[in-house]
Amino acid sequence: MYVKYVLIVAGIYNLVFGAAVILFPSFAFNLAGMELPRYPQIWQCVGMVVGVYGIGYLIAARDPCRHWPIVLVGLAGKLLGPIGLVFAAAQGEFPQFWGTIILFNDLIWWFPFGAILFEAFKFNSNTSIGNPHDLDDTTVIFPSSRGRTLAEISRDGPLMIVFLRHLGCTFCKEALQDLAKTQKQIEQLGVSIALVHMSHPKQVSTTVKRYGLEEVDQFCDGTCEIYRAFGVERGSFLQLFGPKVIWRGIAATLKGNILGALDGDGFRMPSIFFMHEGQIQGSFRHQSAADRPNYVDLARQFRGSLKSDGDQLSA
Repeated sequence: MYVKYVLIVAGIYNLVFGAAVILFPSFAFNLAGMELPRYPQIWQCVGMVVGVYGIGYLIAARDPCRHWPIVLVGLAGKLLGPIGLVFAAAQGEFPQFWGTIILFNDLIWWFPFGAILFEAFKFNSNTSIGNPHDLDDTTVIFPSSRGRTLAEISRDGPLMIVFLRHLGCTFCKEALQDLAKTQKQIEQLGVSIALVHMSHPKQVSTTVKRYGLEEVDQFCDGTCEIYRAFGVERGSFLQLFGPKVIWRGIAATLKGNILGALDGDGFRMPSIFFMHEGQIQGSFRHQSAADRPNYVDLARQFRGSLKSDGDQLSA
């Protein structure tokens, strides 16, 4: 809801500022102690452009997720304005007064406009369609790449279900790399692995083959029905783009897990669930996209819980 009001305030501010420049083109120059421009009509044109942006923001306020390009263009202008001011100030050509104008016209809008674009991208990138199935139904409806359901696989033995992010994600590639290295250890504990992803089966088959995981059951869930049935939520800004995520992303990239094209819902979080005899026995829920769980330790905990009283695993 705050998004709407931010754009309304921005629109009104731009209209007032633009009208003031058009009606009183010399006011700002007199206040700054600057020489009046020879052609004030040029400065009035600037006021007209600012006012037009105001109209655009008021239109965008009606549906920010639909009219996000208006906000994007506005943010671009608010980023370029301060850059121009810094360059001019370095040349000693502008008084400090113009910094105040830049502050109110540009700088204070960076965060709210950026937040609006984040929410719009999150909304428009949601691949979910309709209501998800019940969890019990989900485990018996969707077949894997090998024609088996989650319930069937879990009846054959303990099952670790790894919900991946989109395959272009640096951390998704890192997870596949970690699973490839630990697959034998996990299977030696009597635990099988299943992957749930959002990508096209052909693309995934190529990717998992590269990591040597082609024998693992894979579930293609482009509309995130399985994700939602298991309660795998979409992440917040900090969970997806926080300092920890950025730092870990750089480290993972340096190890060869290079960020690729967005392929699926880029805001969906990863998670791990454990099933046995068709029932959920435990879970590990990532607190951020950058979390790197120890799959062997989790599988060992899972086996231990089955030998005792089936206690839930903790994240």
